[in-house]
Amino acid sequence: MPNNYFQKGDLYSIINGLANTAITRRLQKNFKDAGLEITIEQWSVLYHLWDQNGLSQQELCNLTYRDKPSVTRLIDNLEKQKLVKRVASKKDRRKNIVTLTEHAMSLQKITFELANKTLDEALSGIKKADILIVKNVLHKVFSNLQFTNIQ
Repeated sequence: MPNNYFQKGDLYSIINGLANTAITRRLQKNFKDAGLEITIEQWSVLYHLWDQNGLSQQELCNLTYRDKPSVTRLIDNLEKQKLVKRVASKKDRRKNIVTLTEHAMSLQKITFELANKTLDEALSGIKKADILIVKNVLHKVFSNLQFTNIQ
């Protein structure tokens, strides 16, 4: 029997989608309760900039798996909130480099704390060994599909 033989409600994508939506909503609520006026989508851009400040918009598209118009809109809104700024690349003026402001830098610790709190809530009562299995399986699923071109 193949690995992907499931009944309708047991499909990985459905279960994973429901869990992802629940975690995203809880994290957004935790941000709001803490007085943070950033969306989860904006946070995903900030997250990558905290890891490596000074990325191009295209690099942010690739890292967040979003299209150019979506990332442009996210960066526009982050600029309005004075969390990022665009700077023309010194090597290629057609490229914009996105950098964090001091205000954005000050949000890293609290947003990471809230993300960890959210994951603690989501993973409550689940054994570490089970979490590791799910993590490994999802990494493998991602790896299997990461470089697949969908036409």
